[in-house]
Amino acid sequence: MTHDLIARTITMAGHHGDPLEAYLAHPTDVTTTGGVVVIHHMPGYDESTKELVRHFAALGYSALCMNLYFREAPGASPDDAAALVRANGGVPDERLVGDVAGAMDALNALPIANGKVASIGYCSGGRQSFLAGCRLPLAGVIDCYGAFVVIDTPPERPFSFTAVVGEAAGLTGEVLGLFGAEDEYPSPDQTAILEERLTAEGKKYEMHTFENAGHGFFAADRPSYRPVAATEAWEIIDRFLARTIGA
Repeated sequence: MTHDLIARTITMAGHHGDPLEAYLAHPTDVTTTGGVVVIHHMPGYDESTKELVRHFAALGYSALCMNLYFREAPGASPDDAAALVRANGGVPDERLVGDVAGAMDALNALPIANGKVASIGYCSGGRQSFLAGCRLPLAGVIDCYGAFVVIDTPPERPFSFTAVVGEAAGLTGEVLGLFGAEDEYPSPDQTAILEERLTAEGKKYEMHTFENAGHGFFAADRPSYRPVAATEAWEIIDRFLARTIGA
């Protein structure tokens, strides 16, 4: 079933109350539903990410993506903002967690909110989704090919992220991981380490690695690069959200 929806740009309170631009979409034909915090990929707060936000609303959930680069580059193009943030080393982890907490508050303030919120992130956002789930009371955590969850960034990278798998004990919600077998960051060996850690911590999780899929297989702006894995992954996500944050 596809739901009617409304989408708009809003201003929300992020870490330390900082005003952030965000994109919000929610169904108009439900009485109660859960929320999804969408964490954009490293290329930034772009149209393909906004399409994902609308897709979650069409599935029947409220969804919100905050512009993580808004402080550094308000009004800048996604490419320019992303280049500036990369040059500065990336989004600090503490600030990211504070921004996700603000997004959770914004979603839970909606009249149709049921109080349950999940996060989903792509690329660097996959790592950030996992990190947020370790530190915040998220009901579900979706990691889409999140790089540098189990290893630090190589020294030649222009940004610096540290592994966050050591915080797995803090997870309160179920984890869903979606990965490509042809990916390098994270590689299948790295996702195996993540799965081993989740098992050791006694966490509930579901992992899927898709054959013939590389990094970024959800990319809405690259249709030629979207394998069958993207369609299969959406079906998995829909089932996951239904049981973790569904009405």
